[in-house]
Amino acid sequence: MAYTNTRTIRIAWGDCDPAGIIFYPNYFRIFDHSIEMLFESALGITKYEMFDKLEFAGWPLLKTRSRFLKPTRFGDDCLVASTITFGRTSFEVNHTITLKGETCVEANEKRVWTVRDAGGQLKSHPIPDAVLARFA
Repeated sequence: MAYTNTRTIRIAWGDCDPAGIIFYPNYFRIFDHSIEMLFESALGITKYEMFDKLEFAGWPLLKTRSRFLKPTRFGDDCLVASTITFGRTSFEVNHTITLKGETCVEANEKRVWTVRDAGGQLKSHPIPDAVLARFA
């Protein structure tokens, strides 16, 4: 199953280098926040609330890749589309950032659903059926 969430972001001065072009690591901050917004859209609760209400300890990043096709600049209003597909204990998210219909960045992230074991260490865990049902 695939589920997409979109949101508009404005590139802030603090996201940019002195030339006013976004500094590339800030895209990964945008992607991370986009995953939070994707889950919040589907589940109706924030990531903060997920820690209390679900068997959940986070979703560490396993793998990422990206292609930077066109720069974004201070003041640009960009559309971020994030599409998630689920495995048993992990999920992949494809992100696309566009500006005025043109693709600027494409990225993919693979993350794992985790819980804490008796010793407090993170371990992978099947994504709860109740979570998967909200993305259907």
